[in-house]
Amino acid sequence: MKFTLNVWRQNGPQDKGRMETYQVDQVSDDMSFLEMIDVLNEQLIHQNIDPVVFDHDCREGICGMCSMFINGEAHGPGRGVTTCQLHMREFSDGDTITIEPFRAKAFPIIKDLMVDRSAFDRIIQAGGFVSVNTSGNLPDANATRIEKSHADAAFDAATCIGCGACVATCKNASAMLFTSAKVSQFALLPQGQVEASERVLHMVNQMDLEGFGNCTNTGACEVECPKGISIENIARMNREYLSVSLTTK
Repeated sequence: MKFTLNVWRQNGPQDKGRMETYQVDQVSDDMSFLEMIDVLNEQLIHQNIDPVVFDHDCREGICGMCSMFINGEAHGPGRGVTTCQLHMREFSDGDTITIEPFRAKAFPIIKDLMVDRSAFDRIIQAGGFVSVNTSGNLPDANATRIEKSHADAAFDAATCIGCGACVATCKNASAMLFTSAKVSQFALLPQGQVEASERVLHMVNQMDLEGFGNCTNTGACEVECPKGISIENIARMNREYLSVSLTTK
């Protein structure tokens, strides 16, 4: 297979950036999208051209690092997949593919297709944790009863991999889906009740400080999320935030 690639090249946060066009061939339809980029980079290196910088790690759809905007969609065509799970058979031989970084004020570009998503880390640090009793006098974990519906919902929220597709897709570059998933995975469980009030306040406040936009209930974030995180989590976070705001001086 042969493709024409329009790739965003940018040397750093202060660089203006531009689109560069490359031709790549000898691409197997069984290759993942990242493997196709690897082929391009080998070609560029042989031509004494700087390879395209992009983020990647596990290449198994778990880490959330492979963040690219492909033909106007976060992680490219298809639903429920990350970029590393996207295969070239989803495209037709001879296609032109446009590849850009995730664009958001809170995700400054490091170089080319790699962005700085440490804003997510700071949101987690603000409240995405639970207290741990290390006294040694602890009840058995199975002694704490949790409704299955709550456990299932908490697990579903916890599948968020922090890739940032929700932010890249949202017209307001909102991080509400990400933040609400991290709030929900603790708010639904008894272990998370100790810091419940402080958690939602601190995480939402940090989200605002990072420069993310607000939610306007478009639902695009849920559609593009590779893990199918539901916008019901946003509603839950809003209820938690409102409740705490009314009871906290």
